[in-house]
Amino acid sequence: MTDNTSFSLSCVVPVFNEGPVIVQFLEALQERLQGITPDYEIVVVDDGSQDNTVQLVESYCDGQHIKLIELSRNFGKETALTAGIDATDSDAVILIDADFQHPLDMLPVFVDYWRQGYQMVYGIRQNRHDEPYLKKKGAQLFYQIMHSSTGINVPAHAGDFRLMDRKVVEALKSLPERNRFMKGIYAWVGYKTIGLPFQVQDRMAGESGWGFAKLTNLALSGITAFTTLPLRIVGGLGLLISIVSVFYAFFIIFKTLFLGTPLPGWPTVIVAITFIGGIQLLSLWVLGEYIAGIFNEVKQRPRYLIQRQIGFKKKH
Repeated sequence: MTDNTSFSLSCVVPVFNEGPVIVQFLEALQERLQGITPDYEIVVVDDGSQDNTVQLVESYCDGQHIKLIELSRNFGKETALTAGIDATDSDAVILIDADFQHPLDMLPVFVDYWRQGYQMVYGIRQNRHDEPYLKKKGAQLFYQIMHSSTGINVPAHAGDFRLMDRKVVEALKSLPERNRFMKGIYAWVGYKTIGLPFQVQDRMAGESGWGFAKLTNLALSGITAFTTLPLRIVGGLGLLISIVSVFYAFFIIFKTLFLGTPLPGWPTVIVAITFIGGIQLLSLWVLGEYIAGIFNEVKQRPRYLIQRQIGFKKKH
């Protein structure tokens, strides 16, 4: 590696109930960063932890290398990442989880590619064999929808583990929306990027908080934030039903007037009402998702509230 004194580096670490591993992680991360550049900082963002995570991180804060942002409550990982990114002013910023699943050995590799001119270097998860079948197929469908409907290439199997150049960070900070689907935002800003494969490590403690319900909600938020495809689908479905109903009306008129065939009406009416009613409810649900997004944006509430900060200068 070239001279390691020529740039500053920030590591943003979102945490939520990481008490069993946070001390070990900070020690390992600090040791790794010391070999990359002496001008580094670790920004730990506590997202409303209920255990002793904050106390343990606070004992390590030195005002120079390890800093803490304690949010007022749990806002979600996407928001915690945003709070950490907003607090940095280094030449490059690395996003990494505190559960040791993101290998620290990849950090020097990220920096090497950044030095070669790549403005965003992200990790691509290789081993997903341990995930449930439904989760893998759901993720595959989600990425297909995002790519085909938006034209934005959201890399499959890529998460928040990445390095970003200062220019990318400033671009992210300039985006005003409160619905922060970070994977989509990373892809939307563009710039020169490269994905590097890595093997996800075993969690040192605890279990993932990303269950099926949370992942589904995140996927819906991402789709409604980046594409109007669901609205077009329900619109097309409504048009199709209207066309079918017109042809069916002509069929009934022809069969009744010209063939004299009586048509039983009760089953036909019930099926038609229930089918159209279901389509209407589906349309209202899709429309409601977009209206909810508009509602959250127009309130103009801050994306997060900070309980306290340790180790930062007053400008932060």
